Amino acid sequence: MKAKCFSGASSVRGQTAEVLKTLARRAALALLAIVATALAAQAQGTDAFPARPITLVVPFAPSGGNDIMARLVGERMGKALGQQIVVENRPGAGGNIGSRQAARSAPDGYTMLLAFTGTIGINPSLYANLGYDPAKDLTPIGSIATSPAVLVVHPSLPVKTLKELIAYAKANPGQLSYASSGVGTVVHVATEMLADAAGIKVEQVPYKGTGPGITDLLGGHVKMMMPPIPAMIGYVNAGALRAIGVTSKERSPLLPEVPTIAEAGLPGFVSEQRYGLLAPAGTPRPIIERLNAELRNALADETIRKRIVDDGATPRPDSPEDYAAAIDQDRTLWGGIVRKLGLRVE
Repeated sequence: MKAKCFSGASSVRGQTAEVLKTLARRAALALLAIVATALAAQAQGTDAFPARPITLVVPFAPSGGNDIMARLVGERMGKALGQQIVVENRPGAGGNIGSRQAARSAPDGYTMLLAFTGTIGINPSLYANLGYDPAKDLTPIGSIATSPAVLVVHPSLPVKTLKELIAYAKANPGQLSYASSGVGTVVHVATEMLADAAGIKVEQVPYKGTGPGITDLLGGHVKMMMPPIPAMIGYVNAGALRAIGVTSKERSPLLPEVPTIAEAGLPGFVSEQRYGLLAPAGTPRPIIERLNAELRNALADETIRKRIVDDGATPRPDSPEDYAAAIDQDRTLWGGIVRKLGLRVE
């Protein structure tokens, strides 16, 4: 009787094990089918990209340098992709509002961000809470261009060279003021980087933008400024301001007679604003590569290259990996200056 009960229990256990094996096989097959379907859908979506217009977020107001760069390459890329690239200006909080919006968008290739040294290189160290992590929430597509600044002084200042400017600042401590476009902006941080390299002290007078600062510089209320080259060319050529040096590695074709800061007395000094395109992290690699290819094709267009050069910048086509390395260098360089100055925005 006991043997009979044991045999029955064994049979039940065997049947249960067989059922479980069958269920496991079916679950595995179902999972494989789901994965295969998802991969097929992703491949199909990538191959069909883009199937609708792409949004290019510019985290600043229209008509500025970021906006100009975005519209230049966006129009050319859109034609090649067969879909319109719509520029969406989302200004505010030093570029953080638009950048945060782009970082939180779906990683499907239909949202790009016009990246800039200020938002990617400076803001992560300047702001206590960006609301996103640029290093983790965004992925590089490619660089567009770099744009240097020019150090200019009011003609009333008795200096004509960088060495004379440095000597004047050391002989007159606390008397040399400069205009910035606001605390934490590229103009501010770059000027302080120059002062640090030269071993001098200069007094910042912050303004709400580059334009108001230039106005006071022309009036002699401040004595120097280091804004983007295009903003200064007319005043320099008219003799209203005196150019001391440009911050690029090579002389600017727009101001060929003006030496670089490096050759004028601070070897190795380079300060350039970098523009590029980013996408939300997780965007499929084939889409990143497609966008990068069309960006590089746009920058190879002679008309676009000339427009960029005429705006005082230098086209910098590269790979996503090269752009990622450049972003890391910018964060290290600009972040170091921000921390050294003790700048912080809550």
